[in-house]
Amino acid sequence: MQIVMFLVPVMLILVALGIVLFSWAVKNGQYDDLEGPAHRILYDDDKDMIPDDARTDRPAKGTTAEQIADTREESDLDENKPKKG
Repeated sequence: MQIVMFLVPVMLILVALGIVLFSWAVKNGQYDDLEGPAHRILYDDDKDMIPDDARTDRPAKGTTAEQIADTREESDLDENKPKKG
């Protein structure tokens, strides 16, 4: 019976602490963006590790201005095509 008299106040203190911590987390925005971290892993942040000849965002070494212009024209034509579906 003496252990119950000890455990009940300890349990009440732990429950109160849990409620205080949960309310602090809600107030500080810890639960605002639930989907952002799940999508963040899909973003490509290792562009510096991609070799120059495999990159699509800038031309490879030795590419002439005429080749760059042709590539841009082709990509503009692809964007103007109607999408299926």
